[in-house]
Amino acid sequence: MLFHLSIAAQDPRHVAQVIAEFWRGEAFPFPPVTPGSWIALAGDDRGTAIEVYPLGTILREEEDDAGGFGDPKEQTGYTATHAAIATVLSEEEVLAIATREGWPARYCKRGGAFGVIELWIEGRQMVELLTQEMQAEYLAMMTVDNYRAMLAAGH
Repeated sequence: MLFHLSIAAQDPRHVAQVIAEFWRGEAFPFPPVTPGSWIALAGDDRGTAIEVYPLGTILREEEDDAGGFGDPKEQTGYTATHAAIATVLSEEEVLAIATREGWPARYCKRGGAFGVIELWIEGRQMVELLTQEMQAEYLAMMTVDNYRAMLAAGH
């Protein structure tokens, strides 16, 4: 299970606030990593969160128990990092928020098996949002047995 992940953004506060909105959660400053970092909390029983660091932040190993720390470096462009996250909002509500933010978003059917709303935070960081219906499709598809069968079928 996934409890949290981190991404980088040009405007960490704003991005964390919008992500929290998808969950009807809340965003807070997140000073443990680097100044300017924010965290979006879902407010669920799992402590689900997305940490949002300033664009260019890298994590490095440290000798103390604090673990990695943020080190802002110059970096722009796309990243391979993405997440699929659940939302309690409808597809229409998600797309309305994306439109309000000026972030590209569209419905996609991944492999013909489950739907997602592909949202590009700040036009560069992909997040897949799954409505309740899409979550049911995802959970029905993403089992070990189904994945083995898909690979055996040559997909």
